[in-house]
Amino acid sequence: MREPRERLFNLPGVILWLIVAMGVIHAFRLHVLSNEEDLELLRAFAFVPARLTTLFDTSGVAAHLRAIALQGGDEIEIASYFFGDGSFQPWTILSYALLHADWSHFGLNAIWFAAFGAPVARRFGSWRFVALCIVTALAGAGTHYALHLYDATPMIGASAAVSGAMGAALRFVFQPGAPLGLALALRPDEPMAYQRSALPLRHVLRDRRVLTFIIFWFVSNLIFGVGAQPLGLSEGSVAWQAHVGGFLAGLLLFSIFDPKRSDFSFEFR
Repeated sequence: MREPRERLFNLPGVILWLIVAMGVIHAFRLHVLSNEEDLELLRAFAFVPARLTTLFDTSGVAAHLRAIALQGGDEIEIASYFFGDGSFQPWTILSYALLHADWSHFGLNAIWFAAFGAPVARRFGSWRFVALCIVTALAGAGTHYALHLYDATPMIGASAAVSGAMGAALRFVFQPGAPLGLALALRPDEPMAYQRSALPLRHVLRDRRVLTFIIFWFVSNLIFGVGAQPLGLSEGSVAWQAHVGGFLAGLLLFSIFDPKRSDFSFEFR
């Protein structure tokens, strides 16, 4: 009897289906919808901070739009289009995470989601992992909103949820015997590596490898977020604040989702 072939990529089902879903959505927008229809879809499902602000500060939003109009250029047309009638669309605080600017944006998120989301999904299980993605996407939208109250530019992308998976993974991937690296994430050889008790946050933050990763992550996000558009690396601005919000939510709220959260017998030495 022939032995079954080993799959090239052994991604958890929840990771695979989320990546496929986002890819199908982007392909549908690109190959099925017209440009006008795609813009309408973005206006309906992207997160626009100013639409939320109108619930309590309509005059402030109006003043901001007038200031943009006085500057001239295309920015006011973009802002006016996505602001629309100004009504808040509550579903957009989550639906924005399913949309991407282009294939490179989608591809980068898919790669990092597979690398860091896979060990977390194996540890949490599908439903807990989906809950983590929802919370970190909300945290990303909230952080972006707090710093862009009057902005009518749409925000899209799964980066906040991807960053949340990174933050959650840091709570256990650097422990002895735990999964570390893209190869182990995609082709796990030791299932128990994902079940080791996570360290308390105060112990994790004493690990130089974790601190080095966090510092590098924050610096690279800041540089890319501030310099991507001026350097021609991206046509639009990068919502790096949303990345930060998602990352911190994943790092700080890990224990809420972790099925082994009550077991801290493994001591950091």
